[in-house]
Amino acid sequence: MSIRNILILLLAVLFFAVSWSGVFILDETQQAIVTQFGRPVGQPRTQPGMNFKVPFIQRVQYFDKRFLEWDGDVNQVPTKDKTYILVDTYARWEIVDPLQFFIRLRDERSGQSRLDDILDGETRNAVAGHDLLELVRSSNRSPEVVEDYMQEMEKLANIKVGRSKIEAQVLKRANERTSDLGIRILDFRFKRMNYAEEVRDRVYERMISERNRIADQFRSEGQGEARKILGDKERDLARIRSEAVMQAERIRGRADSTATAIYAKAYNRTAASRDLYGFLKSLEVLESSIDDQSSIILSTESDLYRYLKKMN
Repeated sequence: MSIRNILILLLAVLFFAVSWSGVFILDETQQAIVTQFGRPVGQPRTQPGMNFKVPFIQRVQYFDKRFLEWDGDVNQVPTKDKTYILVDTYARWEIVDPLQFFIRLRDERSGQSRLDDILDGETRNAVAGHDLLELVRSSNRSPEVVEDYMQEMEKLANIKVGRSKIEAQVLKRANERTSDLGIRILDFRFKRMNYAEEVRDRVYERMISERNRIADQFRSEGQGEARKILGDKERDLARIRSEAVMQAERIRGRADSTATAIYAKAYNRTAASRDLYGFLKSLEVLESSIDDQSSIILSTESDLYRYLKKMN
């Protein structure tokens, strides 16, 4: 190969290298700015596709175009009612102005650090400005508890702000502080809240004591209701027995009255009927009084003798 061909090949390779260093490609997840000697040049490149820059002199700074995650540290913060709680938060944010973001923060690591300062500070202010109940609840509700406990629990239903509105306040104030950073915070949430370690045991003991008090109240009311039911049972049982005895006496009285009427009719019939009735009653008496081994002596004036004599 001649020197001329070698030079042509080298020039072609050099031209290709220079041309390639002047081209950069953005995908759908990226946005970029071009810098020259550390200073931004031109407008941000936000559309996917092929872009150009001055080879070797200008450099490309890439930024993520997607939603980014911010996960806050767990901090111990006092509430307005002087209760120390552990607060864990998270947020979602995006770079809306890469040029401003580069000027103020340079890269995403600096952006995360700046968000730590802003969101942690706003979180502390929000927690310190509200009671614990406002932070853990978002709406009012009527708890299902015993009647005597209702007045104490009504405080829990009187929520004026609520957790959702506090999160919205933190989001709004944080966005006001990041407006000149090329950042927009999309969402902010309290991930988890818990009592600080030094007060957690006392809180659990108070909760157990309160639940035991409610259980004792239920037991007391149950025992009172049981005694009332037993008293009602005894009263109803005595009333039923009394009514049963009274009804039995009425039936017995009606039966005696009917029997007496039957006896009276039998005695009021003709003499033959009365004799037959008397004879039958005498036989019944005789049958119930003696057996096969018995002997009986009758007077000639007795009614039984008179009936037997007539039969002969």
